[in-house]
Amino acid sequence: MEIVEQVSTRSTCLRRQIGALIVRDRRILATGYNGAPSGVRHCREVGCLRDQLGIPSGERHELCRGLHAEQNAVIQAARAGTSIEGSTVYCTHQPCIVCAKILINAGIIEIVFAGDYPDEMARDMLQEAGVGLRHWQPGAEQKQNAQEEDAVTPMPEKRAGELL
Repeated sequence: MEIVEQVSTRSTCLRRQIGALIVRDRRILATGYNGAPSGVRHCREVGCLRDQLGIPSGERHELCRGLHAEQNAVIQAARAGTSIEGSTVYCTHQPCIVCAKILINAGIIEIVFAGDYPDEMARDMLQEAGVGLRHWQPGAEQKQNAQEEDAVTPMPEKRAGELL
């Protein structure tokens, strides 16, 4: 999640800094952060339309200059010709319904997120599609890794002249 947090620092959104990372077989396939499309002025330059119109978070996604981090990560993978089917997405926040639908159709099998986002419909649709949704808790991963290391069977000691 540290890498996802680092990716989110590239965000140009005035409201939230979101990062996403697509991983398969412990390899990073693509990253994304929320912000305006390439070649378009950022909200930091022109202001936030959503703030100007008083639109609450989680509503009217179409009234925004920016793309979401998950959308940008999927787009970056597509531009590079990288298949993301069977991958896991790590993100700073639970995906919204629009991103959930994109991730379902992209073949993502699990989403791990740190912060909540007010979108129950997204949770319901991900569950219906069989996409795992896991709320990451700091320290929980280290505890699991330590338990897995404890469960590893040690290799027998090699004696001089003996092949294992």
